[in-house]
Amino acid sequence: MKQILFCASEMAPFAKTGGLADVAAALPKQLKKLGHNIKVVLPRYYTINKSDLNFAIGNIGVDMGPLGTLWCAAYKTLYEGVEIYFIDYEIFFGRANLYTDYNGYSYPDNDARFIFFSKAALELARALDFRPDIIHANDWHTAAQPILLNTILRQDPFFQKTASVFTIHNLQHQGIFSKRAFEYLGIGWEHFNMYEMEALGALNLMKGAVYHADKITTVSPKYAQEIQTPEFGFGLQEHIKAHAYKLFGILNGVDYDEWNPKTDPFIAKNYDIDDLNGKKLCKQDLQKTLGLAQREDLPLIGFVGRFAQQKGIELIAAATHEMVHLPLQMVFLGIGEKWAEGFFQDIANRYENVGCFVGYSNELAHKIEAGSDLFLMPSLFEPCGLNQIYSLRYGTLPIVRAVGGLDDTIQNYEPQTKTGDGFKFYDATKDALVGTVRWAVDTWLHDKEGIGKMIHTAMSKRFDWQRSAKEYERVYELALETKR
Repeated sequence: MKQILFCASEMAPFAKTGGLADVAAALPKQLKKLGHNIKVVLPRYYTINKSDLNFAIGNIGVDMGPLGTLWCAAYKTLYEGVEIYFIDYEIFFGRANLYTDYNGYSYPDNDARFIFFSKAALELARALDFRPDIIHANDWHTAAQPILLNTILRQDPFFQKTASVFTIHNLQHQGIFSKRAFEYLGIGWEHFNMYEMEALGALNLMKGAVYHADKITTVSPKYAQEIQTPEFGFGLQEHIKAHAYKLFGILNGVDYDEWNPKTDPFIAKNYDIDDLNGKKLCKQDLQKTLGLAQREDLPLIGFVGRFAQQKGIELIAAATHEMVHLPLQMVFLGIGEKWAEGFFQDIANRYENVGCFVGYSNELAHKIEAGSDLFLMPSLFEPCGLNQIYSLRYGTLPIVRAVGGLDDTIQNYEPQTKTGDGFKFYDATKDALVGTVRWAVDTWLHDKEGIGKMIHTAMSKRFDWQRSAKEYERVYELALETKR
């Protein structure tokens, strides 16, 4: 049994903007089941109701250099058997959104906010006398922790035996700030160099974590390879390549308690691999919900995700005017870039075979997974991706660009052998996307035997967290060996 401090900037259902929140909810729960003593630490954003939490500890002092010592408190709750602690500091976390203002611009003090959070989580462990064997930090928001453990806390008796594991969920966001933010860390300026955390005169927190962490993981094996290339490395590829000896790709799991057509409470009719009749009713319900004609003879393609460049939203927009004239229906659920919200809403208004809901709805997301025949994920890059895995479980065949976790989880259809569980393309071009959608639609219309076998293959696949958690256990062991 290990003592693990798991630190993240978001966790479902308390605060969520992306896949990190799902990992933070699922992985600690599975590690707890494997016998580890794990505590999760989050910021208490003021969207999280304090009345739902229990007071844990007050007067936690955090040295923030030029800002002086800032004092915060911590609250706690038990969520699915795991202790969750929340750092409470109104000046930094008493805001409407997690990272950005109402206009979508990053808060100008995000550097101070998350260096403070990283330090406060460590001080919370000290205040609780919880001596972690492992501190598991996630993305740039907690990247300061491996840096601190390997510098000013290296000889600290409390953390002397603590190893660090740093997980990269999305390399696009690296925590790059003015070099003035380096003073918040409170470590010597000798560490502000091109090999550790300096980048073109600025502070790069993720770069520092890659250098100082005992072990690094990404959320899929393919992504671990991709971030060492110019296309996906966002300028850090050579730095990551230099530290590839301690890099591991571990595919995210899926919470099948939530995403299971056999028990899903949100869908019109439950179904499973041995009886797919319910899926037809789910398709009718989805068509009705989004104002589409009740057509059994046309394939319905679903999209659920952020309207963001990473998700290939510009590719979809470029291809839409060709796709809408194919024998199909399409539905979109998302929120994000304002032009995209307007664009897809306008397309839905103009074409009777397109439905759109701008916003986020967990219930509608489940309905789309269950009611669609095909699922569209043409991401420019995808560290892991979860919706394509949900789609497999619901017998909804994914159309994906073969990058990151999408390539790891989807097997391309082979018409000759009728094997596979989805449709892949490689080039990030409109023609590649339209051609693959055309292929998927044609297969659905004219190759019913192949579609049936693909659905069976897809619904038989499992990507559960138990497997992933055991791989993290192995990385934790290696991190402790490195620390020793």
